[in-house]
Amino acid sequence: MPHFALELEYDGSGFIGWQRQRVGLSVQSVLEAAASRLVGGAHVASVTAGRTDSGVHAAGQVVDMHLDRDITPFKLVDALNYHMRPHRVAVLRAAIVPDDWSARFSAVHRRYRYRILNRQARPALLLGQVWHVHTRLDLDAMRIAAQALIGKHDFTSFRATACQAKSPVRTLDRLDVREVGGLIEVAAEGRSFLHHQVRNMVGSLKLVGEGSWEISRMAEALAARDRRAAGPTAPPDGLCLMGVEYPDDPFGPLSLLSSGR
Repeated sequence: MPHFALELEYDGSGFIGWQRQRVGLSVQSVLEAAASRLVGGAHVASVTAGRTDSGVHAAGQVVDMHLDRDITPFKLVDALNYHMRPHRVAVLRAAIVPDDWSARFSAVHRRYRYRILNRQARPALLLGQVWHVHTRLDLDAMRIAAQALIGKHDFTSFRATACQAKSPVRTLDRLDVREVGGLIEVAAEGRSFLHHQVRNMVGSLKLVGEGSWEISRMAEALAARDRRAAGPTAPPDGLCLMGVEYPDDPFGPLSLLSSGR
């Protein structure tokens, strides 16, 4: 039974998140329903690199699944995209991977982007894609405060109270704040993240940017190891999973050769 790796993009606005639940439309349910149609209605299970929440987007989500059908990666992309219409989710690339490969456990790096629209007028074109903040934010202060979180730390203050991770310790490799095309972008990178970690960090950076927090308070919040010490959870709209990296890229040159292109 071929084992496939898939790279997806989706607009999270219309979904309850990645994970299938009893009520509501999830990205996982849409993908697995499409895959099921390719194997005569049999159930197809998928594993994802990261379970995005309701309203969170992805530009480079990675999934793996076994499919009991002889099909090239190139044709699989077209078939899945056909059956997932009209939902706002698409498979970008596919590749055959070893049976012991896992989209989740084989991953060594994840990249997230959070976008803030910092202006008076509400968003029209970017509605559902950004956090609209009216108050003018100080980017320099946010950049300096962000540096306190880089490295290996106990991120209890920045994880959801319902987070099920066994350990709150994570290594944050990058947390940059910059202006791109009139938007404030926060780039967060690391091997793995706690539930709501990125959104909670952004919520705290916003407090620094608007002047409600001194820059030094970011380090104080981290050291407190208490969720109540950090800022609010930023809305899901501005968050996007940009990409997932592996020791050997499953979508590298060999995957193109096997795709039938």
